[in-house]
Amino acid sequence: MFAAGEALAVESARFAAMGWMRGTSGNLSVVLGRDPLRLAVTASGLDKGELTAADVVVVDADGELVGKEQGKRPSAEAGLHARIAAVTGANAVVHLHALSAVLAGLYWPDGVELHDLEMLKGLGHDAHGETVVIPVIQNGQDMREQGDAFEEVYLPPTLRDNEVPVLIIASHGMYAWGETLTQARWHAELAEWLLRFTVETSAPR
Repeated sequence: MFAAGEALAVESARFAAMGWMRGTSGNLSVVLGRDPLRLAVTASGLDKGELTAADVVVVDADGELVGKEQGKRPSAEAGLHARIAAVTGANAVVHLHALSAVLAGLYWPDGVELHDLEMLKGLGHDAHGETVVIPVIQNGQDMREQGDAFEEVYLPPTLRDNEVPVLIIASHGMYAWGETLTQARWHAELAEWLLRFTVETSAPR
């Protein structure tokens, strides 16, 4: 648990420095076990640039607190972290408020199309000759409904070849995931670059 907290604190500081976790916003998680599903999640209400290894809580498959963490509590969004980890098999999930993702979700609420960009290789796709769509779902406060909406855009067989480890929440931010916390960070960084490029070159004027 200490190692998970230490890793989450380091990544939180990195993202805060980028301006993607301003103040207490955003949250990160890593899977601790799968039978039953347990995740370590950054605690709610704390400055994400100043977390310590102790500033994490453990949640179950519904994002509910497991045990007592000396007054610390998980974000309400922990439930979506758990759903993403369960559905995708990811071992780490990051939720960030990069402005590029918020703008992209506003401009393209049905999904953000990306093509002919070298950075797509980092998301598991060809740099040319392939169109990739980052899915967008509407914002909401019920994480069970958010999880259902995520599954609707992620699971259809027709989209499996187009799969990306990124989800945009309209008017909110993005989630990215990976086999490790480092890979989840890479996916977030690549997606942010792709979204920023697309917003700056293709957004309606």
